[in-house]
Amino acid sequence: MDEEELLALSDGPVTRGRLVRELGALGVREGDTLMFHTQLSALGYVPGGSRTVVDALREAVGERGTLLVYSGWNDQPPWELAQWPQQWREAVLAEHPAYDPALSEGSHDNGRLPEALRLTPGALRTRHPDSFAALGARAAELTASQPWDDPYGTEGVLGRLVAAGGRVLLLGAPLDALTLLHHAEALAQAPGKRYLHYDVPVLDENGKRVWRGYEDVDTEEGGFDYTPFVPAEEWPFTVIARDALDHGTGLSGRVGAAPCHLFEAGELVAFGVKWIERRFGRAPAPVPASDDTSARTGAPWRA
Repeated sequence: MDEEELLALSDGPVTRGRLVRELGALGVREGDTLMFHTQLSALGYVPGGSRTVVDALREAVGERGTLLVYSGWNDQPPWELAQWPQQWREAVLAEHPAYDPALSEGSHDNGRLPEALRLTPGALRTRHPDSFAALGARAAELTASQPWDDPYGTEGVLGRLVAAGGRVLLLGAPLDALTLLHHAEALAQAPGKRYLHYDVPVLDENGKRVWRGYEDVDTEEGGFDYTPFVPAEEWPFTVIARDALDHGTGLSGRVGAAPCHLFEAGELVAFGVKWIERRFGRAPAPVPASDDTSARTGAPWRA
């Protein structure tokens, strides 16, 4: 959409001041530890674009608050690398640059806002390539050393968000953007949980490029086969989040032109775990295979 269409959508410009006022009306509070997902165009015409939104969010949570985004790594080797022809695979293994928290570009799949936050002076990013970035009072706490395997588990960034009493904001983003529900998948003790193995080049403790493997709940296709419970045209997280809202978990409102939702992280995760376990049943939690490096050293590597 062009500027005129965006202005019509939002009934005028969505300025920083307007964003702060409407975020407050939605329920965002000073001191919040807030993970956010944004679809910028849904807000309407925002003078200054992504920088204006980041600045408004910082003002809304204040100096005692913290902002958190999922960043990822746009140039991470594909998980199917092991299936490539040997010559191609060897070329990638020999020369693919290592993930560098300071330099590696975040995923393009998440829009402009995560990169805008990551590049803000003072922001911190995890050393794990399935990365998160944070800015504010609790940024160091959220992004500190974490387990190499099971990054969506209790010791990962999302587990820390829940432990900190954090919240999650969908600022015009659809319900399927709720990365936090991967944490619910990681916690759910249900049969049939799916994992993926990734091999990635990273910088070790001495700054040397090395390849490491890690196991993660399947964030590509989902941690479970939701086919019996979710319509084919919908992403499972849309269904889980909609059910959560229908049961009174979360707040809804508008900011600019965008429909928005605000969740208590712990409440949404608890709802997601119960939703999964009620449909799939309970089973002992599957244990992901340790990566070879951890097995040799006798201790899990931490990113």
